Amino acid sequence: MTRTVTRHAPGKLFAAGEYAVVEPGSPAILVAVDRQVSATVGAPAGAPAGAAADVVVTSDLLPQEVRLRWQHGRLTGLGPRDDRTARDALAHVVSAVEVTDRLRAERGLPASALHIAIGSRLHDRGRKYGLGSSGAVTVATVEAVAAYRGMELPPDARFRLALLATARIDPGPSGGDLAASTWGGWISYRAPDRGAVVESARRRGVEETLRAPWPAYAIRPLPSPRGLTLAVGWTGRPASTTALVSGLDLDDWRGSTSHQDFLARSADCVHAATRALEHGDRAALLGAFRTARQLLARLDGERGLGIFTPELRALCDEAEAVGGAAKPSGAGGGDCGIALLPDEAPERIARLHARWEEAGIVPLPIRPADRRDQPDDR
Repeated sequence: MTRTVTRHAPGKLFAAGEYAVVEPGSPAILVAVDRQVSATVGAPAGAPAGAAADVVVTSDLLPQEVRLRWQHGRLTGLGPRDDRTARDALAHVVSAVEVTDRLRAERGLPASALHIAIGSRLHDRGRKYGLGSSGAVTVATVEAVAAYRGMELPPDARFRLALLATARIDPGPSGGDLAASTWGGWISYRAPDRGAVVESARRRGVEETLRAPWPAYAIRPLPSPRGLTLAVGWTGRPASTTALVSGLDLDDWRGSTSHQDFLARSADCVHAATRALEHGDRAALLGAFRTARQLLARLDGERGLGIFTPELRALCDEAEAVGGAAKPSGAGGGDCGIALLPDEAPERIARLHARWEEAGIVPLPIRPADRRDQPDDR
């Protein structure tokens, strides 16, 4: 029987600290959710003559498989069936394989051809909900390929490999989605300088970079909210985090009084939410959620980013109307919003869902999830 390895990685939601978290050392809070991406790695099936590939990737999001060959340490497409759009969609899978294979080579482990099958529960019939699918697919691929190669890595090493993989594509994103997908549950996260770690891997190698200190980087598990229920609503409109964050024009904004004030206020909000989670202080956590919403609204007003769509405003207002607190999750501009409601009155959730549906918002049956809830096949 052919050996295969499957790993699952959950999606994520941002609870606090969006936008600020892209700055190294600025804190954020994220929560992993009970929808996952899976990666199954094994040996490729026999291919027609002349069509052999070093890596074959299939996905339930793509109409056809993608066949790749190694060339000078990078994976390149094979044959006329290699669809450029599909290749771009799989950029995170490809980068995850490349970085993990470099670690394999540095450790002197044998190479072999791979078949990687990706499955996603973070989409519905191709619809994107904004639950961190690119981060989850990167983490799942890193973990599955490493395990298949005989490298069972601790969580910190898996996260660092995943961050190297994504930062090679774009050093802008914070990596918070990767942290949530790696550790699960509620976490506090501070990002490293992504450009610096990519340069370290280039100069010193992956193994040494995994072991070296990463200034400003920190991850800490947090308790789940006590006495509160998380509700998630989808606006029906996908959003591009990269496009929204790039709208900040960081070169112009970074270092300004407005920028420094936003970072300080965001850090204070995250610290307040962290203390509330650690002490089980429901009122303080609801207050921190409301502050996080206000900070995003103020940033939106100052920079004109389009964070708050009419749907996201309605999502937040309807949650407040039934006694909860709500905010966009992530960059805004569409995707999801989240709400916290006191759990001693479950009828409030039903009332909120009904009000959301009237406003054109889709309630999603999503719950926080610990990594122990992910059914890895070992």
